[in-house]
Amino acid sequence: MVFLIQNTQNRDSKAVHLKLDELIRSIGGTRNHMVDLERLSDTDLQQLQKEFERIGKKGQETKARAAEVRKEIKSR
Repeated sequence: MVFLIQNTQNRDSKAVHLKLDELIRSIGGTRNHMVDLERLSDTDLQQLQKEFERIGKKGQETKARAAEVRKEIKSR
């Protein structure tokens, strides 16, 4: 029973990865090397995760600055 469940989960996971790979491939400006992430080492994956965390923080900072600017413009 466990083998059957694990096999089903592996199949579903593979299908999701293939769908994501197709999305990555089809969107212009994306990094196509992201398609093979599951083959990277744990260290490489951690570095990539840190990169996305930095990008997320930059986005939050930009959003906060934009809110401040909008507030300033409204107060004029």
